[in-house]
Parts: sequence; C-alpha cells; structure tokens
Amino acid sequence: MHVLPYLVAAYIFLTGCYGLATSRNLIHAVGCLAVCQSSTYVLLLAVGYRDGATAPVFSDIQPGSRPVVDPVVQALTLTDIVVGATVTALLLALVLQIAKRHGTVDPDELRELRG
Repeated sequence: MHVLPYLVAAYIFLTGCYGLATSRNLIHAVGCLAVCQSSTYVLLLAVGYRDGATAPVFSDIQPGSRPVVDPVVQALTLTDIVVGATVTALLLALVLQIAKRHGTVDPDELRELRG
C-alpha cells in the first residue's frame, strides 16, 4: 500500500506528458503542463507521509511521545502549488499575447516563430 501514491504520481505525470506531446493547442498544452506539475504535489505528500503520525503544531504533545509529520515537506508542497499557479498564469498570458498577435493558438500555424 505504500507504493500506491508513487504510482498515482507517476500516472498523473505520464498523463500530463502524453497530453503535452499530442497537444495541437497552446492552451491545452499549458493545462497539460499544470497536470504534470500536480503530480509533484502527490509525490511530495507521499514522501512526507508517516503512518500514525500527527501534526507537529499541537502543544499538548510531549517531545518523543508520538511520531509527527515533517512540516518541511508540507511547506515545500505549498510552495510548489504557488509556483505552479504562477507559471500557469504566466504561460496563459503568453498564449493570450500569441493569440492576439498571430490570430491562432495552433503551434503548427505559427510559421513566424520558426528559426
């Protein structure tokens, strides 16, 4: 049962990568990239999970009496969520500018950007 979160994270990542590779729309590609990013949330939470542990913020817990969850992993997950939302917003803004300037969001029709 301990391997299940890792398999879920791998499945989410591979699903996002497949959508990213087969995408013919820039907005769809940004969404698939966000799905790939969400797999890291599951992975980080799976790494930080401890069976039978409690949150470390309760003051009634005596040190060493019960196992506690590592709060650093939870903070990294929250930071990952914020960074993912920021990257998604920036990429959607870039897609909006591409749509305004070129009139399409299909990557194959953007001939001017090819070098």
